[in-house]
Amino acid sequence: MEKAMSSSKEKEAAYDQGSSLEAHDPNNRKGLLVAGLIIAMLFGALDGTIVGTAMPRIVGDLGGLGLMTWLTTAYMLTSTVIVPIAGKLADLMGRRVVYVTGLSIFIIASALCGLSQNMTELILFRGLQGIGGGIMMPMAMIIIGDIFTGKQRAKWQGVFGALFGLSSIIGPQVGGWIVDAASWRWVFYINLPVGVLAIVLIAIALPKFQRKDKVQFDIAGMTTMIVGVVSLLLALTFGGKNFAWVSWQVIGLIVLAVVSLVSFVVIESKAKEAILPVSLFRNKTFTIINGVGFLMSVGMFGAIMFVPLFMQGIVGISPAASGTVMTPMMITMIAASVLGGQMVQKIGVRTQMGIGMVIMAVGFILLTTLSMTTSKLTASSFMMVIGLGMGLVMPLLTLALQESFPKSELGVVTSSSQFFRQIGGTFGMTILGAIMNHHSSNLLTVNLVPVLKQIPQQGSTLISDMIAKISSDPQSLYSVLLNPEALSQMPQALTAQIVPILKTALVDSLHTVFMFGLVFVILGAILSLFVGKVQLSDRKGTDNKNEPQEAV
Repeated sequence: MEKAMSSSKEKEAAYDQGSSLEAHDPNNRKGLLVAGLIIAMLFGALDGTIVGTAMPRIVGDLGGLGLMTWLTTAYMLTSTVIVPIAGKLADLMGRRVVYVTGLSIFIIASALCGLSQNMTELILFRGLQGIGGGIMMPMAMIIIGDIFTGKQRAKWQGVFGALFGLSSIIGPQVGGWIVDAASWRWVFYINLPVGVLAIVLIAIALPKFQRKDKVQFDIAGMTTMIVGVVSLLLALTFGGKNFAWVSWQVIGLIVLAVVSLVSFVVIESKAKEAILPVSLFRNKTFTIINGVGFLMSVGMFGAIMFVPLFMQGIVGISPAASGTVMTPMMITMIAASVLGGQMVQKIGVRTQMGIGMVIMAVGFILLTTLSMTTSKLTASSFMMVIGLGMGLVMPLLTLALQESFPKSELGVVTSSSQFFRQIGGTFGMTILGAIMNHHSSNLLTVNLVPVLKQIPQQGSTLISDMIAKISSDPQSLYSVLLNPEALSQMPQALTAQIVPILKTALVDSLHTVFMFGLVFVILGAILSLFVGKVQLSDRKGTDNKNEPQEAV
């Protein structure tokens, strides 16, 4: 015990030598550093939304329509798996070298994406870009934890959290403008000058990290974690879409994920510098906060994914107009993130987190009341409620962890918050999508198949295709509701019979999805009640006076 405590103190002392901005910068370059962080974070977050607008032009130029989804999947895989590794490396090697490396990878990959001559090249370079983006994502929050006190950090993390919401609003518009004014390649090229500016500001403002002892990298832990997480994400991505859940491909990926992740836990329990120390999960705050973040992300995607489907398929508005339904949600999330940074100092982490989760739950209850007569304004108001709850909770997920751990573990605990939220989002998209398919298949088998079988034989090919999709991919049938041109080409008698059945099935299926999303949010709200008292400190870098949290 004494040896472990001594080792911990040595790490703290070594860390402190290179982590104090004021100690290395008598002129206080904090403002310069914050400017660099804002630029890097905004454009890193924008990259996740700006590319979507350019997808049709990319496919038109490079071809490879069947590979299009991999432009998103490749980025998601690499950015998710690198997050906890980046956090640990930041603790071992210092913030500046890791952040600048991540920015450099992001810039180089962006240039290569713009130069791509075919879809395969672009997918590979998007994967490389994801590595840079995954390094960048947690670093801003880690550095905010270094240079601000706990009370200041609450405000700034609300601001930085709002940047992610802002990127979701302006990303599609900026992407559309760039594609129309220049070329889809400039969606990637625009990252170059901005990224270089961010590198210069951060390299100048961040102090160099000094560490006396030799750095030991957990190679075995990195390898097993990468294999395990990538296998799990691929299984969740392919399951029920590219391959059946019981196919050997999906089962094989799940088995590989389980074996690798179990091996990872065993390795981490013995590693000296573990990527994600198992001991962290014995900490009440760590386990509960990351649990809340995971559950919130699972439920959140129930709203983000399926409300536009409702608006396009039932209300009958265009994809662009359905996107505007989400804008009020992001606006209220931004406002609540900034406001929440001020409120938490008065009402505390646990109270604000509980309030936020309850507000999200109310929003999901409202979503279950959506009907065929629901207006765009009503749907937008429901989304605003969910955005309000999200904004109150999201900044706290990082803040509470940073206030509960010493400086030497700041990187790994901060990145863990981002990691578990990303895993939760992927899990949410998969599980809620599977629920959607299952419920739709049951409803359409009962209500649509008998009608289709009564159609005259001249439409036998179309009818047989529709019946086959009911059991294999029922969601694809809803595309009829989303495409007025395809609908107009179908026989009017057939349209009159199947459209009401499809709309009814879609509404009922979405109600089921929202109910399951509500369950996850309620579980998150209940879990938030067990968050211990987190005292916001007046000191930098979490060398605060919070009492150690009890083990779970």
